[in-house]
Amino acid sequence: MSANPARHVLKISDLTSDELAEVLALASAPVTTAPLAHLGAALVFEHPSARTRNAAEMAVVQLGGHPITIRAEEVGLDRRETVEDVARTLGSYHRVVGARVARHGTLERMVAALSSRPHAVSVINLLSDVEHPSQALADLLTIAQCFGTLKGRRVAYVGDANNVCRSLVHAAVMAGIEMRVAAPEGYQLGPDDLEHAARLAGEAGLGGSLRQVASLEEAAEGAEVLYTDVWVSMGQEAEAAQRRSDLSPYQINEALIARAAPEAVVLHCLPAHRGEEITEGALEGERSRVFEQAENRMHALRGLLAFLLGSS
Repeated sequence: MSANPARHVLKISDLTSDELAEVLALASAPVTTAPLAHLGAALVFEHPSARTRNAAEMAVVQLGGHPITIRAEEVGLDRRETVEDVARTLGSYHRVVGARVARHGTLERMVAALSSRPHAVSVINLLSDVEHPSQALADLLTIAQCFGTLKGRRVAYVGDANNVCRSLVHAAVMAGIEMRVAAPEGYQLGPDDLEHAARLAGEAGLGGSLRQVASLEEAAEGAEVLYTDVWVSMGQEAEAAQRRSDLSPYQINEALIARAAPEAVVLHCLPAHRGEEITEGALEGERSRVFEQAENRMHALRGLLAFLLGSS
């Protein structure tokens, strides 16, 4: 029996630039079909979730499917059962396995375990320590809604160049966006990330680019989008004091917004810590599109699911 032809998205670059555009188009389109009718989607959460769980469950429902959310204690990955056994069991019932995991390798093990199944089971990264591809899709969808097009836009990311930043950068250059990242030493993207972004930009051929700088003012100058994320993520609590000290100058506030383009908007993937990475005024001000961005998590995941179901 041959292995299944499932498509998986563990990193945003698992999509080509053309496929990225197709996912965004599907996310923007009215729902007219039910490709998940009578099918299930297992949504595994090693970490707590608000937006990701709600977005994923509703995206599955909108495509006619049945979502089942599974918490960490219910499966006990590599404690109660191995990752491989959990994946094979879930693959017996579901067309899609979405997982929010502590280690990216868990997703790769799920894909390997499901590769020999006779029917397609797609694995989607709902967040790992390496990337957050569904967030990047929502980010691009929001930017496109704000400005009409993606190609040629200027986006500045300020703060910790983490998993959210990595996915955003790679998606942005694939879409022709001029991306700037302002982060202090020790919190910047690594050489492999920069090389990967340059390769993706070249392959896409849309003029996307990435520049990493230490100065947040330089990154913000003329930017049409200002973006940030929390300074202390889940699993980093022991480093909280040091991280807040190191990143304290890298805040989106009213003064930084004034340096950006007149039409600039503010994005944040949430949850937000007001007064740390972003001020109350920036988050709640007229430039903020943060809650439209949060809603787009659902639309982006619906577009991604529709794409994956149509391509395998």
